[in-house]
Amino acid sequence: MSLPFASVVCALIAALLFACASVAQQSAASEVPEDAAFLATLLRSPRWWAGIVGDGGGYVMQAVALALGSVLVVQPLLVTALLFALPLSAKFSGYRLSRTTWALAVALAVALAIFLVIGDPTEGNIDAPFREWVVPLGILLAVVAAAAAAGMTKIDPGWRALLLGGAGGILYGVAVAFTKYVVELVPRGLWAVLSSWQAWALVAAGLAGVYLQQRGFQVGPLSASLPALTIAEPLAAVFLGMTVLDERLRVAGPGLVVVGCSVAVMLVATIGLSRSQAQRTSGIAAISPVSS
Repeated sequence: MSLPFASVVCALIAALLFACASVAQQSAASEVPEDAAFLATLLRSPRWWAGIVGDGGGYVMQAVALALGSVLVVQPLLVTALLFALPLSAKFSGYRLSRTTWALAVALAVALAIFLVIGDPTEGNIDAPFREWVVPLGILLAVVAAAAAAGMTKIDPGWRALLLGGAGGILYGVAVAFTKYVVELVPRGLWAVLSSWQAWALVAAGLAGVYLQQRGFQVGPLSASLPALTIAEPLAAVFLGMTVLDERLRVAGPGLVVVGCSVAVMLVATIGLSRSQAQRTSGIAAISPVSS
């Protein structure tokens, strides 16, 4: 088996594991009443822990895929997790995906893949000083706070899941922006890692992202929260890369138009998915919020 082909296989396995993990976690989270102790209840759920194990396996396979092949091959393939997750969720929840949902999911996955491949950001500086992070991070955290606050209100379940999933995805993107710097600190020893503010920012963003992701799984359908999370992570990471780390998209002229159109398609498809399934599944306990 050639290395590029092995990379593709590993990336697809990672995507499938991520999809299974999302379905298991959403199934567990959706059964937690909103007036219950959310985290304590999840920690007692075998399904939720099965999802955590699936995530762990997915990250391992993603790392193997990146070791065997390029980022431009692996990252777009990971987007197929969305196409695995939605039919799996439908299967276990007892409903059938509509043609509209399939079309929107495929459009989202293709648009995100195009954005990642054509945008192809250059590598930048990984050790930007704190003062250069303040404004861009402040902007993203303000968006996260607004989305999370709206997602905690009693609005439509589809919108709640979309907002909370998007907020979680932004925080995952923030974590991605810090990851490479922290990883390069590891050979210098544990103290080098623990004494860097980037490591603590990475942990805080990751934990808060997990919490908001699970809340998104609790309050609405997977078809609303997962697409929002899927597009928010790379967009937030690219935003920080371009504003803080001196990364640049390697496109010009027609390429910029294609990238812009792909972002527009992602946003429209994400909102469309949140609407198409929220109404259809509002009465199904496995994928709808439990009344408090």
